[in-house]
Amino acid sequence: MKYNVKVTGFGDMALDFLSENMLIIFNENAPAELKEISVWHEISELASEVQVGDLMDIAGKEYFVTAVGDEANHTLKTMGHCSLRFDGAEEPQLPGTVHLKGDGVPEIEIGSSIIIF
Repeated sequence: MKYNVKVTGFGDMALDFLSENMLIIFNENAPAELKEISVWHEISELASEVQVGDLMDIAGKEYFVTAVGDEANHTLKTMGHCSLRFDGAEEPQLPGTVHLKGDGVPEIEIGSSIIIF
């Protein structure tokens, strides 16, 4: 297991991004100006880098990693931050994005898990 955290809260606009097949995550100590658009989770260590082919479980739904932006592992390690795109893209659109392939988008609630295998 590379990463295992529980959702501790989310901003008023955070779940709106799911309609655009996107989710922004941060450690629960996210900067105030980003909290409104983010899902916050426990602080945890990233055991090893996220790579194409990894399995990610978000709120009980499974996704495969299809692309990882150049900065995504660094920001996930230092701030618990990355943007998750549920579009199956094989080339990262932005440096901090992890692209995922699976069935739909997750239903995020406080206490939901975000696990990377």
